[in-house]
Amino acid sequence: MNDDPNQDFPAQFAATQATATQGTGWARATIFGEQEGRILDRLAALDPDLMAYIRDFAYDTVYERPGLDLRTRELLACTLLVGLGSPPELRTHLRGALRAGATETEVRETLLMCVPYLGFPRVVAAFEQLRLLLTGSSKTPPTEQAGDAE
Repeated sequence: MNDDPNQDFPAQFAATQATATQGTGWARATIFGEQEGRILDRLAALDPDLMAYIRDFAYDTVYERPGLDLRTRELLACTLLVGLGSPPELRTHLRGALRAGATETEVRETLLMCVPYLGFPRVVAAFEQLRLLLTGSSKTPPTEQAGDAE
């Protein structure tokens, strides 16, 4: 592997993948569940290389590392995505946390833990994603306006 810090990321990724043992995809399959094909297709439509980096590196390498169980990794991912303000990705990982064995209470407590660090607006938005996931809805009810939940 070339250790040149000026080497671009795609080349670093390819070199790392050539020497590393790639995961089996079990973490990705657990997190995405029946949504896996749709998610990968959406990413591939954006860019096939981007989809491959996310699939092979993020899920099949990072998520399959030893040291943390998948439930913990997904709860951490939820926390990070609340901080980034990324609702679609957060919803995927809220679903993933539940699929990986987190209870609804654990997910709610994880989101509540974000309040002192990230603020109420981000956490309210995160709870909205959880509500949509748990109710199977894809839209905010028409009676709710942006900002009314605070």
